[in-house]
Amino acid sequence: MTTSTDTDGHTAGETGRETGTGRWRGMAVMLAGGASNQVGAATAALAFPVIGPVGVVAVRQWVAGAVLMAVGRPRLRTFTWRQWWPVLAMAAVFGSMNLTLYLAVDRIGLGLAVTLEFLGPLAVALAATRRWTDLVCALVAGGAVAVLTRPQPTTDHLGIALALTAAACWAAYILLNRTVGRRLPGIEGSAAAAGVSALVFAPVGALVLYLNPPTLAALLCAAVAGVLCSTVPFLGDLYALRRVPARFFGLFMSVHPVMAALAGWWVLGQTLGGAEIAAVLAIVAANAVSAGTAARAGSARPGGTPGPARSDR
Repeated sequence: MTTSTDTDGHTAGETGRETGTGRWRGMAVMLAGGASNQVGAATAALAFPVIGPVGVVAVRQWVAGAVLMAVGRPRLRTFTWRQWWPVLAMAAVFGSMNLTLYLAVDRIGLGLAVTLEFLGPLAVALAATRRWTDLVCALVAGGAVAVLTRPQPTTDHLGIALALTAAACWAAYILLNRTVGRRLPGIEGSAAAAGVSALVFAPVGALVLYLNPPTLAALLCAAVAGVLCSTVPFLGDLYALRRVPARFFGLFMSVHPVMAALAGWWVLGQTLGGAEIAAVLAIVAANAVSAGTAARAGSARPGGTPGPARSDR
């Protein structure tokens, strides 16, 4: 039996049950990636006083590049320009996203920086949606993120600009990761992007570490952050974006602030008030409703197969 492939990488011969299974697997991987990211971020913060945000990001990119290049083993000489340009673009946004976010956190605090950065995936979710339920869920999640992170007003315009740049990079990363996953097999594209980003940060990181001699503990913290914040989420995002639409992926990123809040409560003993608990429940409910209605919409089509996601091309 011959099959045709749609824009989400599904074949026309897939059943609704198979597609639904892939979607839930993608969600599970995104949850694991989010948890890894938050633990890694907490670890990276320990190195800030010694080598600063730029030094931490540089080491993160080096570790991610080394690990992914070793695992993915991309055949760079066989890449065509159609494959190279999204890889190069993703390498640029990958490094820029991490750097601008860390610099923003250093200037305007974690709450405001995270809230502004979430505008990136939220914009992807809003722009790609064709269903009013997704629109409502995205707006609910966006409002809940603002309540959960409790951003404080600031006049640091540079810090705000850095956080908004991180938001734009995150939106571009979502779309580029999906494109790379369609044009290159396995993790070759992700590995190549991580390798290019590591090369770009080589001179910058070397200069920062020369001016701020690191301790062994600081280097270990930054290296662990490279695995937990970059390598694991990088691979997880690639896997997930092959199984869920970009609009849902953008909405699902709202779980990151939730995990940060829960980690602070569980690990650091930070209490969650009624407003924070309500925000967490709202974000969880918004994602559950979006995923559930998407699954029903897919199974309702003839033959139980999903139609092509035109908005994700």
